[in-house]
Amino acid sequence: MNTHDLPDRFDPWPQGIEPDVPVPGYTNTWTHTPSQPPQRRPVSRTEATGPLDLQRKLPCDEANLAQLAPGKIAIGQLMHLAGRILDEDGRPVRGAVVELWQANAAGRYYNPIDQRDAPLDPNFVGNGRVRTDEEGRYAFFTIKPGAYPVPVKETWWRPPHIHFSILGPSSLSRLVTQMYFPGDPLNEFDRILHATPDAAARGRLIARHLPPAEVGDQWLGFTHDIVLRGRHATPQTP
Repeated sequence: MNTHDLPDRFDPWPQGIEPDVPVPGYTNTWTHTPSQPPQRRPVSRTEATGPLDLQRKLPCDEANLAQLAPGKIAIGQLMHLAGRILDEDGRPVRGAVVELWQANAAGRYYNPIDQRDAPLDPNFVGNGRVRTDEEGRYAFFTIKPGAYPVPVKETWWRPPHIHFSILGPSSLSRLVTQMYFPGDPLNEFDRILHATPDAAARGRLIARHLPPAEVGDQWLGFTHDIVLRGRHATPQTP
């Protein structure tokens, strides 16, 4: 990304877009949430213009999560997910690094921390990284993740969701968020999703399902645009 592509401002987060944390009944949000409010400081050149050329340090050719090798297909409903990364003025963010990670079809992560009694899929690791093109587009081929219970006293289930990390044109445009699936009944009860107070902002966390006539009969199709900062920003989620 060139310096002339950088935004000339960073608007403050509107009311209701940032999540209310820590989230009751979700341990990680208590251990990862600062106990003191953030201190405001002037934006320096470092925050406004860097780091640049992250794609040189981070390989960005991991778009196919559903097929690790020829003949090794992940178990689950195949899906294609695509969208655009946009800045607060609706302009495409070229060369953004988009990272994705998710649970498998049984709702288990390929991570030693996840020891839930659910099967692992030897053909599914569940993470990938791509770079947006000149129009800010990204795309992944993967499987739809499963739901899983939160191991707390008053158990609740996390609906199928996908984690995103977007490294935009500067450190102030870094976004870590989650994407949900339309119409899933567990969305109504998810405490992470509803930690975002504004209903319209919560709606920007839910992908749009594409009709079969557009994607064919081999996999499901979803589209999900992500906006970095501004009035129409995609909320960050813990």
